[in-house]
Amino acid sequence: MIKVDWTLGLQIFNFLLLLYILNTVLYRPLRAVLAKRKETIEGDHGHARGLQQQIDEKMTSYQERLQAARVKGNEERAILRAAASQEEAEILGAARQVATEKLQQLKVRVAAEADSARTALRTDVDAIATQVASRILGRAL
Repeated sequence: MIKVDWTLGLQIFNFLLLLYILNTVLYRPLRAVLAKRKETIEGDHGHARGLQQQIDEKMTSYQERLQAARVKGNEERAILRAAASQEEAEILGAARQVATEKLQQLKVRVAAEADSARTALRTDVDAIATQVASRILGRAL
């Protein structure tokens, strides 16, 4: 059985005194350390988020510059290919022109040689025909 007397008040006083002492000595410093730790962690998280944002911005900037460099490189490559294609066409055209001129000169020279051979054969045809006929007939004509 529980008796309610002056010891109950003493126990309540002891309990409150113990709460005050524990609060002063243990709980307040512990809460202060935990609060400081929480602030530090939140500050570090905020700093990390800021760094991540800077990294993201720099990465975006890098990707944009890389894309611009690729586009510029593709444009320059297209320009160089067009110039090379045009130069190739010019070189091939000049080579065709030279080949056509040489072929034309060769045709003219062959035609001239054929004409001179024809005229030489025409002048010699009568003499050769006479020689052949005299050999076939066995007598002079």
